Amino acid sequence: MQNWINNHFNTLNQLLLNTSVTDLSGQTKTLAFGFETYINAVKSIRKNKNKLIFIGNGGSAGIASHMATDYSKNGHMPSTTFSDASVLTCLSNDYGYEFVFSKQIEYHAKQNDVLIAISSSGRSKNILNAVTAARTAGCQVMTFSGFQAKNPLSLMGDVNFFVDSNEYGFVEVGHLALIHSMLDHIIADEMPAKQSQKEKTLEMA
Repeated sequence: MQNWINNHFNTLNQLLLNTSVTDLSGQTKTLAFGFETYINAVKSIRKNKNKLIFIGNGGSAGIASHMATDYSKNGHMPSTTFSDASVLTCLSNDYGYEFVFSKQIEYHAKQNDVLIAISSSGRSKNILNAVTAARTAGCQVMTFSGFQAKNPLSLMGDVNFFVDSNEYGFVEVGHLALIHSMLDHIIADEMPAKQSQKEKTLEMA
């Protein structure tokens, strides 16, 4: 059992460290470049009074909901996910499930919002349609995918993160770890400034 545990977590560690990053032109970038570009994009929504939009299906929907909550509460960045059951069933009934996210983006997205599209396969039609709708609305796009390299989603984002595994567990946990780690970096980076401001407030009291 210990060998299996060691192998499992060593594999996850290597997959994360070897995450493939590309830009919209398809050029390969470093993981550090991906982190910096993503972090700058999501932080920009504060000064521009925009929002983050997280989308995904199944396990990726769980990641989207979790991250929308954490980025709002802990990152102080307005964030949402389009997973309300009434809306999903309405739009899938009227337009087809492949349009459940793109229609909501048409309704709610505005220029300079940031779409974070999560799909293990990178082939889900509703996710791909959502990215197209986000582009039309003038949003920035960050993608997270896995399974096969050069999947459709991995070619559509301003920055694309690809976890090179065919196993849902590794891909989904990898996506959650990547997105959460970038939020953790933002929080840690801003902590000294907040602490300094708190100390100044106490000194003036």
